[in-house]
Amino acid sequence: QVQLVESGGGLVQPGGSLRLSCAASGSIFRIYAMAWYRQAPGKQRDLVAVIRSGGSTTYADSVKGRFTISRDNTKNTAYLQMNSLKPEDTALYYCYADIASGSDYTGTNYWGQGTQVTVSS
Repeated sequence: QVQLVESGGGLVQPGGSLRLSCAASGSIFRIYAMAWYRQAPGKQRDLVAVIRSGGSTTYADSVKGRFTISRDNTKNTAYLQMNSLKPEDTALYYCYADIASGSDYTGTNYWGQGTQVTVSS
């Protein structure tokens, strides 16, 4: 069994910064992509940023230049550094990971429980 645990959310003023962390634990053979999604009330869950096993990244247009996704493979952890935060960044942020638990390299999708980010003055 694999678990993803997010941390780092909170309340921040516009223009401020937060750093989210997502730690994977359990039966892990290999982690492929790791990503952050967010969901605001009444809206669908959208991709914020993804980092692949080779290190390539993709960002939503709305966060380019402000957010940075990274990962520490020695700790099975992904991070999302969020700068210049705006009220429209307010949402529940979810961690996602594609993880293989066995030597057959078959990946399974896992989600964290979500961490709230609120940007307000």
